[in-house]
Amino acid sequence: MDLSNLRPADGAKQNDNFRRGRGHGSGNGKTAGKGHKGQKARSGATRPGFEGGQMPLYRRIPKRGFTNRNTKTIVGINVSALEVFDNDTVVSVETLVDKNIIKNPRDGVKILGNGELTKKLTVQVNAFSKGAIEKIEAVGGKAEVI
Repeated sequence: MDLSNLRPADGAKQNDNFRRGRGHGSGNGKTAGKGHKGQKARSGATRPGFEGGQMPLYRRIPKRGFTNRNTKTIVGINVSALEVFDNDTVVSVETLVDKNIIKNPRDGVKILGNGELTKKLTVQVNAFSKGAIEKIEAVGGKAEVI
């Protein structure tokens, strides 16, 4: 047995050349396999979401507000999370991902001012809060917006 001898099992493949609705003698005449009457016997399929005249689900559920397509998802990190880095380290989005402080930077990273910082760091991220900038610069570090 090798790849050149492989073939489908008997009866697994069917030819789609079958001509439906060509008389009783063909074995698939008259209703052509669609049964008698009903929506599935007619031509033209129903649209997606149609529930036979019942109020469809997408109209039964209440809608509120709207979702802005242009919203950016910013990941917030507190200053206290930066304590894992050594003195005089350059902290960027990549180094935050490497240290597993953030998993997915999304549209940007913002440093927030909660907690204490005791190490001098150069932090390069997308945004800072005022409190975070004060705490980073109070210990001699730099807050750089990229």
